[in-house]
Amino acid sequence: MTDGRRALGEYGERLAARYLREAGLVVLDHNWRCEVGEIDLVARQDDCLVVCEVKTRRRLDFGGPAAAVTPVKAARLRRLAGCWIEEHPDTGTHDVRIDVIAVMRPIEGPARVEHLVAVA
Repeated sequence: MTDGRRALGEYGERLAARYLREAGLVVLDHNWRCEVGEIDLVARQDDCLVVCEVKTRRRLDFGGPAAAVTPVKAARLRRLAGCWIEEHPDTGTHDVRIDVIAVMRPIEGPARVEHLVAVA
């Protein structure tokens, strides 16, 4: 991954975390990794654990950011959620959902954030 793409992804994740906090969620973890893969953001909304995939794009040449979350990626996120819960058994959550936060960061103008709830 190039430095520019990495910086864009990190920007999107920071913006997504701020968006979640402003929406009243508690961010518990970011860039959590295990042998199965990585979760961009883990948050809690009331008694629900929210696993967030953050997709950041500058252009729509390959579709919107959320289009990158395929059924295969959604299944991996569900497995990752289970792994995270195993490692953090005292989170006090009962439900789990998978969300996508799509960040569009055009070359000019402000970034736009779209929160897709319970995509998988």
